Amino acid sequence: MSTPTPPQNAPEIPEILPVLPLNNVVLFPGMFLPLVVSGDMWVKLVDEAALSTKMVGVFMRTQPGEGFDPLALARTGTAALIVRMLRLPHGAVQILVQGQARIQIMQLIVSEPYPQARMSIHRDPAVLSVEVSGLARAALAAFQQIIQLSPTLPDELAIVAANTAQPGMLADLIAANLNLKPEDQQLVLDTLDVQDRLRQVLSFLEREREILTIGRKAQEEMSKSQREYVLRQQLEAIRRELGETDEHAAEIAELRRRLEAANLPEEARKEAEREISRLERMPPGAAEYVVSRTYLDWLLDLPWNVSTEDNLDLAQARQVLDEDHYDLERIKERIIEYLAVRKLRLEQNATGSARGPILCFVGPPGVGKTSLGASIARALGRKFVRVALGGVRDEAEIRGHRRTYIGALPGRIIQGINRAGSNNPVFMLDEVDKLSVGFQGDPAAALLEVLDPEQNAAFVDRYLDVPFDLSRALFICTANRSDTIPPALLDRMELLELAGYTEMEKLEICRRYLIQRQRSEQGLAERGPTITEAALRRLIREYTHEAGVRDLERRIGAIYRKMATRAAEGQSLPDQVDAPDLDDLLGPPRFRSETLLGEDEVGVVTGLAWTPTGGDVLFVEASVVPGNGQLTLTGQLGDVMKESARAALTYARSRARSLNIPTDFAQICDIHIHVPAGAVPKDGPSAGITMASALISALTGRPARKHVAMTGEITLRGKVLPIGGVKEKLLAAQRAGVHTVLLPKANAPDLREIPEETRQHLEIILVEHMDEVLPHVLHPRSEPATQPELTPADGMGTAQTT
Repeated sequence: MSTPTPPQNAPEIPEILPVLPLNNVVLFPGMFLPLVVSGDMWVKLVDEAALSTKMVGVFMRTQPGEGFDPLALARTGTAALIVRMLRLPHGAVQILVQGQARIQIMQLIVSEPYPQARMSIHRDPAVLSVEVSGLARAALAAFQQIIQLSPTLPDELAIVAANTAQPGMLADLIAANLNLKPEDQQLVLDTLDVQDRLRQVLSFLEREREILTIGRKAQEEMSKSQREYVLRQQLEAIRRELGETDEHAAEIAELRRRLEAANLPEEARKEAEREISRLERMPPGAAEYVVSRTYLDWLLDLPWNVSTEDNLDLAQARQVLDEDHYDLERIKERIIEYLAVRKLRLEQNATGSARGPILCFVGPPGVGKTSLGASIARALGRKFVRVALGGVRDEAEIRGHRRTYIGALPGRIIQGINRAGSNNPVFMLDEVDKLSVGFQGDPAAALLEVLDPEQNAAFVDRYLDVPFDLSRALFICTANRSDTIPPALLDRMELLELAGYTEMEKLEICRRYLIQRQRSEQGLAERGPTITEAALRRLIREYTHEAGVRDLERRIGAIYRKMATRAAEGQSLPDQVDAPDLDDLLGPPRFRSETLLGEDEVGVVTGLAWTPTGGDVLFVEASVVPGNGQLTLTGQLGDVMKESARAALTYARSRARSLNIPTDFAQICDIHIHVPAGAVPKDGPSAGITMASALISALTGRPARKHVAMTGEITLRGKVLPIGGVKEKLLAAQRAGVHTVLLPKANAPDLREIPEETRQHLEIILVEHMDEVLPHVLHPRSEPATQPELTPADGMGTAQTT
């Protein structure tokens, strides 16, 4: 589009003009525009206009097309004078038009043979305000600055703009020559008020100035890089001419090439350039040369800006989790929630910040904590990294060693990121509850910075000594128990508990995963026999006793190893392995629930305990012998458990008359309470009602039901208080063959997390007081209790603990 030329002796604009639509072209008043017109209707329009008034109304189409649609025309157009016309082959004509004034369609007169309309003509006022003059000067200054910055606008355009006296025409000139979209040019044409038009043009000028400034800076930086590249090439050529090329120079050149390709952040790039320059001046035989070179390798190999794209298809994520793990619905739902939040954040913000709580899977061994992390990585489409923290006691294992030490390396976090090859892997920190504290520092304290979303965006490894962004990684921790995790570290985590599996769940896991995996590992993928459901049930009940499935998989592996041995020796294999075959394949059973519980006895009560490997059955024995009132506790009991025993004794003494126990039993007999498996330390308040039941059974001579298990804390007045680990304890009771379980009534809400199979297998009775416990545990008295003849010893005995 040419520069404006105010029409000299401009012809009068008729009220009725033919309408010529244009695609993606805007004509401003005073501007020249060459056009090529084709089509019978539009050629006829130009021919007749050239022979009469030589004026046409030019309007931009808002919807590109070839026909005429009055609704698809811009609101404002331009009355154009046909200055020159030239006929082209194939019936088209080329015309040169000059804009005269802004026009708007008032009424469509005819549409055949071509459209004509009555127009309203808008001209800029001759007298303008001081504000308009000020805006015009500002626009002129900004336009002249853009001409200097732009490589495409000619310098003569600045002279033309300076000599444009009318502010309205100056705005049109600027809009016509700026790199604007047709829609933005039409917006300027639609603005009839000169003052508003200048403001509109000023906003476009400011935007264009910012774009050109950024472009010039980028071009200068590119020119600088190109210049450095050329100089290095020349330097290498000079060295080759002089015969000075060596391996050292080639190594430095390779490092610089890797630096250019690494796309490091600014701070890391400066450090790498400084280290390369230092390495270039250092002789290869120097002691520090290898240290510096190793540091550069770590710095350049790290995935500073390499990320894997998240797969946020929730349906596919559910499918992956269901394929890899059976049940664990609560855990899977929490993972789906994380993906849903991530998806919504990406829709709202392109950066998609991954900040959120750190997930920590807590549960006994073998329940699938680590493999669940691998499934999360597969569902997300991310890399998976696992770091075992068990026994780590050096803070440098997390933060890295300083380069001044011999054999220094980055910490395990940076090493894991480097192995993953991306800065957003699923990073699993295994056994976070087994961190140790040594004289080298506290690694748990170092993990605080790694796991804190507010700090890990600028994590500084001591070896690298530059910040690395860990906020994109998804950290997942695992632990067998939560009470040994440092409180400050625990505060940054969201605990998700995996209690263990029921028998039905173990059966399903065997069918879906374990059998096929072990058949493949033992080389029997195509011809290995199947294991019947009866054999699997016996395997679960009599050969394993665990919360998870790790030992169960080992037993299945042992079966298929026996089969592999037979196949290698040329023997035929059975079609299936049934329950009776387990005796020959695995030997005699290790566990029997009937043998485990045994017959009902006086003074022996079945309790339930929580352990780091899941729930377990705990037997409490009590015995009464003649003495002088001593209380003996054995079985490596902790302080809390000893206090529970004393509370149980006090309760029995306070209720001696109603329980039909001699009121002076504490003076004429000694009491011994023992918990078997004395080599294993035991502690906790949940054995309180178990100890009280065993003590009262021994004092009354009433046998206790072995198939009734219980757990709960006891007070001096016999109240039963709530405890923890309900799910683990009930699963242990089910594994052991218990029929009835007594729970504190306050633990009723915990029963919602108990599997339906377990609730159907066990009779769960909620109790609030020891008076409710004893009728369920002790056999009814068939005859008056016969107490042994106990003679008091010399003096009053005192309670002692052994």
